[in-house]
Amino acid sequence: MLSRPSGHARSPRRLIAATIAGVVAVTGIGLAAPIAASAADAPPPTAHYDMSHSGTTLLDVSGNGRNATLNGLTDASFADAGGDDVLRFRADGYATLPSGSITGSDNDFTVEYTVSTQTSANHFGWVIGDGVGPWNTTQLGNHIFLSPRSAQGGYTDQVLAAIRVKNGNSNGESRMPAGGGLNPGFTTLTMVGSGSTLTLYRDGQQISTLAHSLSLSSIIPTGAVLGYLGRSLYQGDPLLRADVSDVKLWDVALTADEVAASMPTADQKKATTAALLRGDVIAQMLGANSALTNVSSNLTLPATVNGVGLTWSSSSPSVVSTTGVVSRAISTDTAVTLTAATSLGSTLTFDVTVVAPDVSADLDAIVLATRTTENLPLLTTGVVNGGSITWTSSDPALVTATDAGYTAPAAGLADPYRGGGLVTRPAYGAGDREVTLTAHVELNGASAERTFTVAVAEHGRTAPDAGYAAAYFKSDGDEKIYQAATSGNDFFTFSPVNGGNAVITSTTDTTGLRDPYILRSKDGDKYYMVATDLCISCGTGWGPAQSAGSLKIEVWESTDLVTWTRTNGEDTGITVNQPAAGMTWAPEAYWDDELQSYVVFFASRLYSDASHTNSDNLYARMFAVLTRDFRTFTAPPASWQDTGYARIDSTVTKIGDYYYRFTKNEEGGAAGPLEAGKDIFLERSKVLTAPTTESSWTADPSTTWQLLDTHMTSAETGQAGEGPEIVKLNAGDPNNTGDGYVFLVDNYGAGGYRAFVTSGDAIASSTQSDRLSQRSDWNVRAQGGLPASPRHGAFVSVPQAVLTAMHDWTGITAVASTTSLSAEERTVTARVTAADEGDVAGTVTFTDATAVSPLARAAGGWTATVPLSGGTASVAVPAAVTSVTAQYDGYRDGLVDVSSSETVRLADPSATPEPSPTSSSTALPSTGAGTAAGLAVTGQSPAAVTAAAMLAAMLVLGGAVLLALRRRRTRQG
Repeated sequence: MLSRPSGHARSPRRLIAATIAGVVAVTGIGLAAPIAASAADAPPPTAHYDMSHSGTTLLDVSGNGRNATLNGLTDASFADAGGDDVLRFRADGYATLPSGSITGSDNDFTVEYTVSTQTSANHFGWVIGDGVGPWNTTQLGNHIFLSPRSAQGGYTDQVLAAIRVKNGNSNGESRMPAGGGLNPGFTTLTMVGSGSTLTLYRDGQQISTLAHSLSLSSIIPTGAVLGYLGRSLYQGDPLLRADVSDVKLWDVALTADEVAASMPTADQKKATTAALLRGDVIAQMLGANSALTNVSSNLTLPATVNGVGLTWSSSSPSVVSTTGVVSRAISTDTAVTLTAATSLGSTLTFDVTVVAPDVSADLDAIVLATRTTENLPLLTTGVVNGGSITWTSSDPALVTATDAGYTAPAAGLADPYRGGGLVTRPAYGAGDREVTLTAHVELNGASAERTFTVAVAEHGRTAPDAGYAAAYFKSDGDEKIYQAATSGNDFFTFSPVNGGNAVITSTTDTTGLRDPYILRSKDGDKYYMVATDLCISCGTGWGPAQSAGSLKIEVWESTDLVTWTRTNGEDTGITVNQPAAGMTWAPEAYWDDELQSYVVFFASRLYSDASHTNSDNLYARMFAVLTRDFRTFTAPPASWQDTGYARIDSTVTKIGDYYYRFTKNEEGGAAGPLEAGKDIFLERSKVLTAPTTESSWTADPSTTWQLLDTHMTSAETGQAGEGPEIVKLNAGDPNNTGDGYVFLVDNYGAGGYRAFVTSGDAIASSTQSDRLSQRSDWNVRAQGGLPASPRHGAFVSVPQAVLTAMHDWTGITAVASTTSLSAEERTVTARVTAADEGDVAGTVTFTDATAVSPLARAAGGWTATVPLSGGTASVAVPAAVTSVTAQYDGYRDGLVDVSSSETVRLADPSATPEPSPTSSSTALPSTGAGTAAGLAVTGQSPAAVTAAAMLAAMLVLGGAVLLALRRRRTRQG
């Protein structure tokens, strides 16, 4: 609460706080004398909200019982500022004001509003009126409103106030002239309506007036609601982001003296500002530290918080510098005092204890997967104390150790793993292999070691691509992830899967999911998906979405594109951005051949510090981080594209030795050589992570990115475009004439993606004088064949097993196999093929198929199990075995069904072959299902083959006769 008494009893806590503020000189917040009595007392308000609350009720402390109702706001929304409550609106709720405080019996009223905010947006601090609707509709209720910090043209970062009564075809809004912005800290804004005049005061000083001819009776609702705190009536406007300490309403017009008398004093507002400021500074200071009494990593010492400038000093700069760098070269815990001089003339002091580093802490912080399909993130700098870490490997051929001779490249990011952690997976079918990795850390002359046992997973099964999958969101009002799949190997045959229902719906973080991107792993047996954590439909405005957006990306992995699991094992995103960033938009990823890591890149504004208070240089730019497991990411993000102009939505493909990057020019118009705003341009580089500091047709692509094309889509589509995607077409796709690609652009204002069919050669040959987009064959394809309403998303090639799983919306099921058997003399070979032409691993079991042969009985029922290699398995058959079958036994992953061969009969080794001048292998044709009359004979003429067959039949018959005679003699005996 920040007000003088207004005829109501106050709690002892608030009375004491106010008394202290009024009579005690407080060093640093500018209180040096008792508050003087006001010249003119204001009349009691008809409602007064000092931010006292109980549950979902905002209490009216005027004594008139006009309690407001909290919507979406909880106990956590309130802060104690030195004994006074402050309601911290974070675009997460609002308060409903009951009727009766302002009646509309005449045009006289007063609203006093004490607020602090650094957020410019189309948000309302308060509004009198009801009825949410679009601009210039009768659904939108008539109203009077005040926005404490507007984003509207002509009012940016200033107070915007207006009165609206719809009139015919006009929206009927009359705005008060711009009179400036808020003062530092808390500011009291008072609007007085008197007859046909509105007057606006800032801290008691008049800043704007408006003459009008509208009637308050046309505005005051007839129902139970008078208006709202923190909610706009304009459909689509965000909820308020601000700190509010006090609100009063009168059904009369206060005089200028009464306005000055009623509002909180400057000293009271300074006191509340200081109390909130300290807590907010600490929250930003901590960084990764748990408390100021237990500091082991760098602190964030912001230059501004809540619009208040801060200048830092340190009692021991060698231990904690004035930029927050914390030394890890101390041997004992060390106390340091940090002092912040504020632009309000006050000082804030913070006692910090820097704990001496434990050399093993860097090792304790290492987390490695117990089984890996990817290169391992063997960091060489400790994340806790910054110790120097080197790795050794029990099997460097399986997992590499740290390379002592590693040198950073001349362009692009350095390898944070210094050559370590590169994994060579065993072949599919060979099984996993274990390796022992040892991390050795050194810090301040001390050292420690820790070992890790990791199973390196065999390669997964792969098969030729047979179709495509897509992931996307639908609209600003439907921020969930949907998927689609093609009916076959034709890119333009997409249809929704999962019954058209969302595949992933978020209930954590912002609860919105946008811009999903799917990347196939470098080995092709896994998919990763990343998405933007942003919810516009939750009431977030585009201004706050860029100034106070999420620092996380949402990350999943899958082997079938049906079941997605979080890579971090938690139902929440992963923070990859820095505190000074305004948002983390449209993340994508691509494999870097040189770094042997995935590069994840995203768009963000970057403020001067974590307080996000500066208003200059706030254009979107692109940043990049590295990951090997999509669970741990390098930090802080590296600047990837910063040309001084806004860029968002990059996507990358590699053709030959070059990476090709399509990006959106986010400017409203040209940006240097980029000819058109809100359209796509093309660049290339040999170094994926090379920085871009300017758009240039003549840039050296070995050290940066060279411009190849610009203004690529809007001339064809007639629409602004974003979210570009580039997809290499599968072999056998009818749209692929040999080197085919599909380029897609999201026409976000006209239904989503449109496609251009092109080629790798066409992309790679684009130059300033012969641009891809200016060639005659660069034409947008007619609509159709893509998912319905596909907004910014991703497209990826998939094998038949995944395509089937998506359409059936089940897990991957086993594909059929065929086992064929051939013989070469006494060696038989089984060949197993999968129906999808993919890899086959596992074993084949060969079995004696002879029914009654005495020689076979003597062999004891021969069988042999042989591992497949390259899809085949061979075995030498014992002499006693004359017929063989083979069965494919499958593999432990169950991805290929078992199958059996027909029987193959072998030549009897006791038969005397007829000499032949040539050697050949002959297989006689099958005579029916499950049997083979074929006889594989080596070195025999056709006549000899016939004789051998007759001999074999005679031997079988003779054996049967001998067996019958033996049994008869046994019975007679």
